[in-house]
Amino acid sequence: MANDLVRNAIKRVLARHQCNSVKELVSEVSRELGIPRGLVAYELMMMWKNGEVELEGTPRNAIAYVFSIEGAWYWVSLALVALSILSVTLISGGPLIYVRYGLGALMILFMPGYALIETLYPRGDELSPLERLALSIGLSLAIVPLIGLVLNYTPWGIRFIPIVVSTNAVTIALLTTALVRKARIFEAGEERCQG
Repeated sequence: MANDLVRNAIKRVLARHQCNSVKELVSEVSRELGIPRGLVAYELMMMWKNGEVELEGTPRNAIAYVFSIEGAWYWVSLALVALSILSVTLISGGPLIYVRYGLGALMILFMPGYALIETLYPRGDELSPLERLALSIGLSLAIVPLIGLVLNYTPWGIRFIPIVVSTNAVTIALLTTALVRKARIFEAGEERCQG
């Protein structure tokens, strides 16, 4: 009940002053309702995450998305792909073999499906985190055999290096496609408060 009161007050203030900064908005709603600014800021953040309000102030273009905190998932995913490639090709024994096993399993059992899920559902709010995890594992278990099937009919065959290269190439291609789709969604937010 109190959350609805705060959310309605935020919407009222936004309707009156659409180009307020977040600080001004939080202060005004806090004064209006006589509640702490932290509570108002939390409700505003939740409204923003749920897509109920659009907060401006950051450049809304594809390049800004790629190098913003919202695009960090892409760089982390690429780093995991690179680490898995390095570990499975360079580590052959010793105590680091478990790192190779872990990153290799991540590369085969999670990353291809994760990349496909990010491509198919770029907004991020269509599926819960648990659904994303389960679908990532399940789709990886479907994608990797298909890659093997295609490799079987190529001159390279099903060997270690072709499997590593093709699995990572498919994953990177899907991750890049997801990045483009997410950047377009990010860019679609219109700048209403310029000038």
